[in-house]
Amino acid sequence: MLLTGAQIVMECLLEQGVDTVFGYPGGAVLNIYDALYEYRDKIRHIRTAHEQGAAHAADGYARSSGKTGVCIATSGPGATNLVTGIATAYMDSVPMVAITGNVSSDLLGLDSFQEVDITGITMPVTKHNFLVKDVENLADTIRRAFRIANTGRKGPVLVDIPKDLTAKRCEYTRSEPLALPKTALPKPERLEQALEMIRKSERPFLYAGGGVVASGANDALKDFAERIDAPVSCSLMCQGGYDQTDARYIGMLGMHGTNTSALAIKNCDLLIAVGTRFSDRVLCNAGLFAQHCPILQIDIDAAEFNKNIDVDLRLHGDAKEVLTCLNEQLTPVRHSEWMGMIQGWKALYPLEQKAPSDEAVTPKELMETLDRLTGSEAIIATEVGQHQMWAAQFYRFRHPRQFISSGGLGTMGFGLGAALGAQVANPDKRVVNIAGDGSFHMNCNELSTAAQYRIPVIELVVNNTVLGMVRQWQKLFYESRFSQTDLDRATDYEMLARAFGVKALTIRTKSDIEPVLKQALALNEPVLINCYIDPDLNVLPMVPAGGCVEKPILEM
Repeated sequence: MLLTGAQIVMECLLEQGVDTVFGYPGGAVLNIYDALYEYRDKIRHIRTAHEQGAAHAADGYARSSGKTGVCIATSGPGATNLVTGIATAYMDSVPMVAITGNVSSDLLGLDSFQEVDITGITMPVTKHNFLVKDVENLADTIRRAFRIANTGRKGPVLVDIPKDLTAKRCEYTRSEPLALPKTALPKPERLEQALEMIRKSERPFLYAGGGVVASGANDALKDFAERIDAPVSCSLMCQGGYDQTDARYIGMLGMHGTNTSALAIKNCDLLIAVGTRFSDRVLCNAGLFAQHCPILQIDIDAAEFNKNIDVDLRLHGDAKEVLTCLNEQLTPVRHSEWMGMIQGWKALYPLEQKAPSDEAVTPKELMETLDRLTGSEAIIATEVGQHQMWAAQFYRFRHPRQFISSGGLGTMGFGLGAALGAQVANPDKRVVNIAGDGSFHMNCNELSTAAQYRIPVIELVVNNTVLGMVRQWQKLFYESRFSQTDLDRATDYEMLARAFGVKALTIRTKSDIEPVLKQALALNEPVLINCYIDPDLNVLPMVPAGGCVEKPILEM
């Protein structure tokens, strides 16, 4: 059938099962938005307050649903406003397709009004990007974009379309998406080496990263942990990849991890890493990290092997497929003495947080109360900072895709847009964005999006009147020279929320926590909660170097 380029974009989105897109209109995408009007009964469009919010919303939609997020922006500043959101998705391996308009083909390269080389700009932060030059290639390019975004290690792809191409007509034939290619399993001899390492181990330690969530390997991971009788630690990106109510779970590893995980890695005789890239916040000191034991790494991206740390055995493949293969060949074993030590450390080193007064709010109690009232089932988005770590430390994530946070890029202003996307993707679930007051200031404009579309997210602002994480480092390493980390205390968050059309509630004391959270959770509308906390409550614990020592500290 004969369609315009803009109509072909819509048809290709429908081919890929897309039902929701996030974006902001502008001159170069007017034809696309005219087609969106035509297809409004098939594709829902959420207009955010800012293009960055659209990118984050598409990201949150993807992380929470496992589908591909889609965002649309116009040329020039519209496209560049997407870049932070695209980079955020790239660092955390989130499948996203960003569609940008550009000036007409005959104006490209002439510094035309609102022209920018967005493919050049985003080259380092996309898996691939395209500048479409012929409308005849448009459909296949969009199909390739979705395929690339979801093949192997997932990530964002950008498609830039000059305005004249969206008006030109050509023949379109519907095509069903091809099945994604499966990553080959490691060679049999490598699998046998891995099995031999596991069978010899008496104190195995299992460390899981975001690849577990991306591949849907959570059930295989649980089976594997039970078969080898090992404690489990998860990275920030793997929160919920292993049920945190399970006795095997010992918390995060690294800078903001637990003492138990630090002691476990110091004393293990085999480290098995699944779907993780060993970030610097985990390693802290690569030269000292787990030098006393062999390391077995399972990852879909061969570029991650020996990049941040040398490993003894590499298993290249999809986490779910590799773990399933290993599980089929492993006879369950028991390491009672080792697991007894793990449980002893957990009892000896619980995560605690002291309040400056009896009625002061502690983030620990705030998060634990939220966890209890939601039955550990809410989708929790976060901004970036201390509050992000408190959410990861004190909320008990039971399922994958429950925790939506910027781990690799550390994007302040990410959470509210991401929470909106997650809520749109999961209308039957409660979505709460945990925000610091610094991050909230960056993208608070998205409250208007929540109000306009009646998206019932809860925006929980942990208000300590400072840039908490930066201030903590200034206190620890800069002799308390608090340079530019005290925030403007004049902002009335409740009044601001009401100005956007959002209901506002306040937590000032410990006794306010439960009734206010209950009230917010009972409402089917967007709510902002302004929660006051002391500025000197640090992220706890700060475990030095993630257990980086040259040899075990305990002998067995």
